[in-house]
Order: sequence, then structure tokens, then C-alpha cells
Amino acid sequence: MVVATDTMKNFILRQALAFEGATLEGFLEHLGHQFLATYPQMERLRMTGRELPFTAAQVPQGGQAHFGNSNVLFSRSNNDYAMATMNFAYDGGTTKITDHQCGQVAMHLFKVTGSAFTHFARDAYTTLPERGDRPLFIYLDVYWRYGDTADMQTHYIPHEQVRDVTQTIFHEFVSESIQHLIHEMGLRLLDRFPQMTEVSFEGHNLTRDPIAASETDPKQKVYSDPFPAYGLIKLTMSRKTEASGRK
Repeated sequence: MVVATDTMKNFILRQALAFEGATLEGFLEHLGHQFLATYPQMERLRMTGRELPFTAAQVPQGGQAHFGNSNVLFSRSNNDYAMATMNFAYDGGTTKITDHQCGQVAMHLFKVTGSAFTHFARDAYTTLPERGDRPLFIYLDVYWRYGDTADMQTHYIPHEQVRDVTQTIFHEFVSESIQHLIHEMGLRLLDRFPQMTEVSFEGHNLTRDPIAASETDPKQKVYSDPFPAYGLIKLTMSRKTEASGRK
């Protein structure tokens, strides 16, 4: 009673036409319930979807001197994108979501000033100098979970807002390390979205190494690519009410 992968592909394409929602999470939830209702021989199902963003091409609008967004031509974006994963189970004639994760991934963020790396442990193996102000270049993935999966319909967290909050914090926050930075991001995201019960980060430190600076203008500097070995920072923060009332 195997369900052919080609059958599953065709099922997804037909359900894409039937789906009337507007979110990636809503589409995965729709598919999960429909799959298990259609194929009772399936007991469990895991689905992962990712956004393939396209942006409107810039074309002449009412004259060659003015350009605007095309309504028919779009260009594939290689910027950050949304993703989501959902697990489903068939239980007593009904389907339910057993686990989920949402994310905004592949953000490449470069802040030229307002980041530091100081006061770290030093010993005979430490050669890295302390830097009170450095350009910071990171690859960042952000993932989150809802406390109640019903909130994905009633209190939806837009992926674009998670990205905007994250970028705003990076812009305005003077951090002492990447760990310091993403911890602050986690605090503010949990405060901004009460329906978010957990947020996690994966950050890659790809900061360039300084080589030389101009003697007449210290803002003019030369940097090289970092070594192939680079820092990887992971952090997961869960909502928990402490005795002090802080989250």
C-alpha cells in the first residue's frame, strides 16, 4: 500500500490550487490534514516548505526617464527566505500537529561599526586581539515555535516582521560579542511576540580580518577574507516566567 512519490507530488500541486490561505504555515497545515485524510495508510507525516521569493523587475513607467515595478516580470531573489516544518500524526480518526518550527533563514548582515569583541578569556592559546569597535559580518538563521499551534491562524507571526525586528536590533544595539547580540535579539523577539514560546538562532561569524588603515583617514581600511575556520554560535531561548516576573 505504498503511496508513490509521484502521487504525492501531484497531490501537492492540486492542493496548491485548492488552498485559499496566504501563509506558508497555513499551506503546510492544509497539506498535512489532507494527506492523512486521503491516505489512511499513512500514520505520520513530516512536511518542510521554503519560500522562493521573486521581486518585481524595474521597468520604464510612462516614459523612459521613470522606472517602477513591473506587474508581469519578476526576478528570483537570492536573499533571506521563510521556511517552516510541521509534523502530523493520525490519531483516532483525526489528524493533529505534533511538532513544528518556523524560520527566516539565510540573512547576510554586515554592520560596519557599533560592534565589539572584548573581555573574553585569554590564555597561552589566545592570539586574537580585543577590538572595541569592529565591522561585524554574520550569516544568521532565526527559528521559532508557537506555544499553541492554533495561533498560526489567529495570531500569526509574519516572517517579514521577525526579519525586520532582527535587523533593527543589529542596527541599533552596540554588542560586545555575537553571543551578546543574538541574546538581545531573543529577548526582544519574545517580548514583541507573546505567542512565540521559543526562539533559536544559528549565527556564523564571517567578519573580515583587518590588514591596514590609512594614516590620514582612519576610516579607510583594508580587510581580507576570514580564515576558512569561522565561529558558529547557536542559542535557544524559551519563554519562562521567573520569580522576578522577567521573561
